Amino acid sequence: MIDQVFNSPFNIGIEATLVLIILIFLESVLSADNAIALAAIAQGLEDKKLERQALNFGLVVAYVLRISLIMTATWVTKFWQFELLGAAYLLWLVFQYFTANDNPEHEHHGPRFANLWQAIPVIAFTDLAFSLDSVTTAIAVSQEKWLVITGATIGIITLRFMAGLFIRWLDEFVHLEDAGYITVALVGLRLLLRVINADLVPPEWLMISAIAAIFVWGFSQRTETKLAKDEPAESQREIVQVGESEGNQR
Repeated sequence: MIDQVFNSPFNIGIEATLVLIILIFLESVLSADNAIALAAIAQGLEDKKLERQALNFGLVVAYVLRISLIMTATWVTKFWQFELLGAAYLLWLVFQYFTANDNPEHEHHGPRFANLWQAIPVIAFTDLAFSLDSVTTAIAVSQEKWLVITGATIGIITLRFMAGLFIRWLDEFVHLEDAGYITVALVGLRLLLRVINADLVPPEWLMISAIAAIFVWGFSQRTETKLAKDEPAESQREIVQVGESEGNQR
């Protein structure tokens, strides 16, 4: 029956609507780890305006690459080398982040960019590497490419919104950037396991549960703000001023 519903892309029946809702839900859930990774990468520009521009331009390129991946998914899935390259790229990002030398002046340990045009391809190809996992899941739900493309379009919009939130939250929570790169490692390892043996790939519910737990840890501690650090000194300054004022009155 569902095949009959999908015969025409203009005939959106109940089954097609339900499949589309499922695809949008999957895109939104699977975009959470992607969003935090892209937000962390964008922070390598150290300019809030450039960070937003990098996300905007990077995700436009990423969207084109996603559509290309969806259109060629049947062909791409035949070659394990693509997933191996995606896994290697994501794990390289994680390795680079966790082995970076600590710099007291820069809390960001990820890749650093001298200008906007260096960041855009990194953001686009990172999303593409994540898409190797999410598109495979979407194709498993529906073979209708128009449905998958619709889900991917809504997903990329959701991704931009979530990445914008994460850019702000990365400055507010101590462990959030580490949590983001740990989820990148999980996706990279998942792709690697798929190359080695598809039976070893953990189910989606386990992956989502692990990412949710990592996010809870990521949001567990707020960053000590400059205002909080300056409060004791400011309070002490006020006490001194009050003392001087009382002394003058005497």
